[in-house]
Amino acid sequence: MKRITPLIAVLALVFAVGAVVAMKPVRHAEPPPFSPPIAKFESSVGAVGLVEANTENINLSCAVSGLVTGVYVQAGDRVQPGQKLFTLDGRDLEADLAVKRAALAAAKANLAKLEEEPRAEDIPPAEARVREAEANLGNAQVQLELIESVHDKRAVREEDVQSRKFAYKAAQAQVADAQSTLALLKAGAWAPDLAIARSDVAHAEAQVKAVETNIDRLTTRSPIAGVVLQKKVRAGQYAQCGPLSEPLMILGSVTPLDVRVDVDEEDSWRVRAGAPAIGSPRGDGAQKISLQFVRFEPFVVPKQSLTGDSTERVDTRVLQVIYRIKEADTPLHVGQQMDVYIQTPAASRAPLKHSDPAPGGVQ
Repeated sequence: MKRITPLIAVLALVFAVGAVVAMKPVRHAEPPPFSPPIAKFESSVGAVGLVEANTENINLSCAVSGLVTGVYVQAGDRVQPGQKLFTLDGRDLEADLAVKRAALAAAKANLAKLEEEPRAEDIPPAEARVREAEANLGNAQVQLELIESVHDKRAVREEDVQSRKFAYKAAQAQVADAQSTLALLKAGAWAPDLAIARSDVAHAEAQVKAVETNIDRLTTRSPIAGVVLQKKVRAGQYAQCGPLSEPLMILGSVTPLDVRVDVDEEDSWRVRAGAPAIGSPRGDGAQKISLQFVRFEPFVVPKQSLTGDSTERVDTRVLQVIYRIKEADTPLHVGQQMDVYIQTPAASRAPLKHSDPAPGGVQ
């Protein structure tokens, strides 16, 4: 029994090893799902590029917050400068505008009234009052002359004489008053009154213009000729103004397309202005797209577009280089990633100043 036990253990071990070897999967070499991109330049810098509009992607917001009442475009629509994109609720401003317009109409009517003075109907009564006053003056003068023509002063009372003198002076004053009133009427409105009325009209017009401007700000219009790249705004939605994590709408001009290439800062000195580049869409390394240098972005920024490589440093800063896709019919979309290779001199050993003008670069 003691001899059989070791033998059984050895047989079990052999069986276990054989089972493991037999059940081990056989791995066959398989081709990659797509060909990796290959640089055709003798010396180059590899980088990741992001396709964008040549105007850069414009994240649209609204001037004021409010309820969306109308959306006039869809994603993919081509728009022209000034074209309406969406509108917010403006019923309160419309009501205020009606009040301001009524005030403007009243101010204009008051100004027109002053400018039309004197009314033709007001002059004849004023002239009649002048004639009446002159007649009263004549009567008072006759009465005064009669009492003064009496030779015997004892025949009249001094009180009557003084009374007729005062009546004569009062009649003279009435004539002067009627004549001045007629002259004032014929002169029309006073210049300062006209100035005040014109100022009232200008103030009312400014108030109407202010409300109209606020109403116009409720409508977001296209600032450029381009394409609606993304639409996240819908009728009935409350649109918040200011910078948003998800913009209400994205616009851009896509003819032609640009590629924003992130070159790691340790390789940035090797990239020269005007250097040609080749790009391949992610997943299609066989497709080679010629890229034309446009410009450098002077400010080096933290890296945001990550490739997912385990050796990739996330604290790297990158120099952004803008390239333009030469072929207009290239099947690319805004936001798509590309593998980009930028040609560099074979013996690059010193950093280059990126502030130098780009020879042959697109302006």
